[in-house]
Amino acid sequence: MRALLEFIAKYYHWMIFIVLEGLSLMLLFQFNRYQNSVWLTTANQVVGQVDAWEQEALRYVTLGRVNEDLTRRNLILEYNYSQVSSQLAELTHDSTVTERLQADRIEGIKLIPAKVVTNSIVRRNNLITISAGSLDGVKPEMGVVCGTGIVGIVYITSEHYSIVLPLLNSRSRISCRLRDSQFFGYLTWDGGSPLYVQLDDIPRHARFKIGDIVETSGFSSVFPPGLFVGKVDAVGNSDDGLSYKLRVHLAMDFSHLQDVYVIAQQFQPEVRELEQKADSLMKQ
Repeated sequence: MRALLEFIAKYYHWMIFIVLEGLSLMLLFQFNRYQNSVWLTTANQVVGQVDAWEQEALRYVTLGRVNEDLTRRNLILEYNYSQVSSQLAELTHDSTVTERLQADRIEGIKLIPAKVVTNSIVRRNNLITISAGSLDGVKPEMGVVCGTGIVGIVYITSEHYSIVLPLLNSRSRISCRLRDSQFFGYLTWDGGSPLYVQLDDIPRHARFKIGDIVETSGFSSVFPPGLFVGKVDAVGNSDDGLSYKLRVHLAMDFSHLQDVYVIAQQFQPEVRELEQKADSLMKQ
């Protein structure tokens, strides 16, 4: 205790100086607009960089589990690919039919890789920040996917980053369909569990069962058709009772989202421009 008192007595003038300096800086930034804006800009940059470092550390820590999961998925995909290829070859008597169908499917589609910088799953209107922006070719209303399913739609962009409106956002509304029956509806989220979303507006005469696959319908310029979303987990009725509301178990866990791809389709700007012209004509 005596040593502490001696230390304070020896350096008390420095302590007073530090306290007064801190108080001066606080008053400077709080009551001067220019200094306040500079402080906020610098602070946001520092926080963004710290978040990026944190995500890199988390990726490194979970690298073993990610590699194990990728290996398992690759084995499943290789097995399914060989089975489908054999069946198509037997039906068409053409051993190259699978390769030609794949080439047709991905023609005009470019995938832009990105890392997840910030993510949230606890809010009703969650947003995701990714490390790709306008300089990388990313534009608003482009679809975002990962290795296990669709993630969301690009909302706004800067030169190096983009904000994504994910499935886990009450404003998200994506056209999807049941793979077997081809009946389609709109995928929404009610703010509940991050593992489940709803497929609304499925007609009453539609036939389906628990476990049916839900995929993108392709009825927009955002996502091509056939991208995996999840599986039907439960069946309910719409609020007006005129259609079904299906609960869908998502194929991916948003809490572990790290690597994504932005889908840039060749004719997307042309299709969007045409749709906007059609909307303007309907309003006249």
